[in-house]
Amino acid sequence: MSPAASETRAGGRRHVDLRIATYNIHRARGMDRRVSPARIAEVLREIDADIIALQEVVGAGPSGSGQAEEIGAALGMGWVMAPVRHLRKHLFGNVIMSRFPVLHHTQYDLSWRTCEERACQRADLDIGDGRLVHIYNVHLGTAVLERRYQAPRLAAFVHDHRVTGPKIILGDFNEWMRGLATKTLSALFNSIDIQEHLRRRRTYPGFFPVLHLDHIYYEGHVEVRSVDLPRTRRALLASDHLPLVANLRVGFDR
Repeated sequence: MSPAASETRAGGRRHVDLRIATYNIHRARGMDRRVSPARIAEVLREIDADIIALQEVVGAGPSGSGQAEEIGAALGMGWVMAPVRHLRKHLFGNVIMSRFPVLHHTQYDLSWRTCEERACQRADLDIGDGRLVHIYNVHLGTAVLERRYQAPRLAAFVHDHRVTGPKIILGDFNEWMRGLATKTLSALFNSIDIQEHLRRRRTYPGFFPVLHLDHIYYEGHVEVRSVDLPRTRRALLASDHLPLVANLRVGFDR
């Protein structure tokens, strides 16, 4: 059990409180054009989440280790990466960071035609006594037709009957209006409506956010306790997105 997570019992069900975050770090390039994984790590340290889904992360390559390694070391968190392509000979893709052991890790191809490669990353986390939470880290495409293809494909992967237990789907969905992808996913999963929790709810671009691209969906016994959109000076500069944070209470039957 993570020091930051707590467990309670109610109605014969065990509940674990988790703090999760999704953050497109834009290759750690800030709004001031400066590339600084250390600054990203400071934003995340202030958030103090148990589980973090990152998008647009530069991985290892010929010139050395990647940003996930640096950020993970700074936070003292384990991590797994799902690369989708190479960027200047370095791996590039999604990363899940966790204070819990990762028991299984995989990725699903969401690429469409000639558009940029995309994927959904899945990590199965043991949050104590063998109880699993499944995290799906998503970065959908920028084209409408691309997302129209990706949304039902993503849903099919998440609805794999062989994967049981609470599921959290989060990331950069690249949809700022209630388009087909949002309608599809909202019909199939519970979604966090941040309008119910926040006055300021836009996450992109970072310094002066005018669009809401980042979302969190879930399936199973999950209760949304609170939602946060950190707007510190550092967070406003560190990336072209703001991190989206949620405190969840996840229930298990044993």
